[in-house]
Amino acid sequence: MEIKTQYFGSISCSDEELIHFSDGLFGFSELKNYVPLAFQDSSDALISLQSIDDFRVSFIIMNPFQLYSEYAPALSAEDSNLLKASYDEKNISYYVICVIHDDMEESTINLKAPIAVNTDTREAKQIILDNPLYKFRHPIKDFMKRGK
Repeated sequence: MEIKTQYFGSISCSDEELIHFSDGLFGFSELKNYVPLAFQDSSDALISLQSIDDFRVSFIIMNPFQLYSEYAPALSAEDSNLLKASYDEKNISYYVICVIHDDMEESTINLKAPIAVNTDTREAKQIILDNPLYKFRHPIKDFMKRGK
């Protein structure tokens, strides 16, 4: 299928590339299908999660472990069942939503509500972690200073 994107112009993608959110993302419950588009080939460091239903909606997501190796998200039993996670969650990948500003000092990542993706089924859900260390707005600069 041909879709219009916010950052890459018009592109072709297949149904197999799509990620489906049965509940949508927080604040965007009506938009269920997205295609992940890496800004660099073969890298999940920075990805545009592009809605295929509304080209104006694209979230910048990233692999949180590249900034914060101690990050330890865990699915609730309910979310694990919904996503059909394996016992050891090997088929689950986590991503965090970034808010990027012109001034990188103001850019943030959301460690409290990551996106969990079943890499086998392409089903996904944005979850809320019950860990007081994780916040909705962590300044990216704090991780860069630590070298994590």
